[in-house]
Amino acid sequence: MRRLVLFAAVLALPLSIAVGAQAPVELKVGDMAPDFSLSASDGKTYKLADFRGKKAVVVAWFPKASTRGCTIECKSLAENGHLLKNYEMTYFMASVDPLEDNINFAKATSVKLGDTVVEKKEADFPILSDPSKQVATSYGVLSARGVANRWTFYIGKDGKILAIDKAVKPETSAQDMAAKLKELGVPTM
Repeated sequence: MRRLVLFAAVLALPLSIAVGAQAPVELKVGDMAPDFSLSASDGKTYKLADFRGKKAVVVAWFPKASTRGCTIECKSLAENGHLLKNYEMTYFMASVDPLEDNINFAKATSVKLGDTVVEKKEADFPILSDPSKQVATSYGVLSARGVANRWTFYIGKDGKILAIDKAVKPETSAQDMAAKLKELGVPTM
């Protein structure tokens, strides 16, 4: 009996590995960006396909609403959006948080972080919500902790990835995004 149980366990191991473990997606510059249809903090649903052939898209993934780095990144984008609005593109922040959390985060003018309160403007851009984590997985941003990595994807009008920033600095997110758009040659309006 003991041998039978051991034999069954040995047979089941490769199956459990094959079923449970998927290789993480690793997108590269030049790849087609995975399409998405996600609800946003402004009450709309955005589809990447709707922008194809019209304008570039920037998706700034962040780990968790109302946390230190994410609040600072949102603050940078809200307070310095004028640096981005002249480009022929649309930009989003995105997380795997429930939509209600992202709505509250977008509307917040102050966020309590421990003993500190960070004052910020309301987000004047949509924050996308991916609670199923399917889109985050397709972009390869889902971390082992179950939240998105802080990575920004620059997607061209043709739907191809122009750049991926895996070293986002929350404090200068808007300035860095504007510099990258200029470097990539994204047209201005």
